Amino acid sequence: MENISKVLKFGNSKEKIKILETLDNENNPKMLKKIISKLDDDDLEVRGEAFSSLLLNKNKISNFLINNLNTTNKNIKSFLSLVLANRNEISAIPEIIKLVNDEHSIVRSCALGALGHLKAIEAKEIFFEALLDSNIEVKKSALQAIIDLKIQLSGKKINGILKEKDPEIKKMLSLIRK
Repeated sequence: MENISKVLKFGNSKEKIKILETLDNENNPKMLKKIISKLDDDDLEVRGEAFSSLLLNKNKISNFLINNLNTTNKNIKSFLSLVLANRNEISAIPEIIKLVNDEHSIVRSCALGALGHLKAIEAKEIFFEALLDSNIEVKKSALQAIIDLKIQLSGKKINGILKEKDPEIKKMLSLIRK
């Protein structure tokens, strides 16, 4: 385990990926913590492999993952919320909802996407509020959740969103109007 820890900390990307590929059945909290830390690696492929390791893990690690949403690291919060969503961890919804007000737009966007994926209809008002976010990606995540959950938007809300000059948002809104 010490050798694995060293590689994950000091190894090159290829070495880290090779190790992470073998850790999808891990349930040791120290090792899980190391895998989670790789969600903030400099290399996108390493982050992706850490994501896969956690996603494919069949052990009961959900509570451990949920507890790690409290980190200050924006990448770890973002990706963990998506890992939990892809694991269909409904129990994570209350903790993911807390991330919707995070100072980092990537965290807010991923949290909204995770809530949409988890079909968190109880977050309907949160999705509406997020349509007023200053960040366009956050608005898109909220709008996608609204579309996926088939939540009705009033004409007034739609007109408010149409003030955005973003073509992707206009396209998304056309899906609601159908």
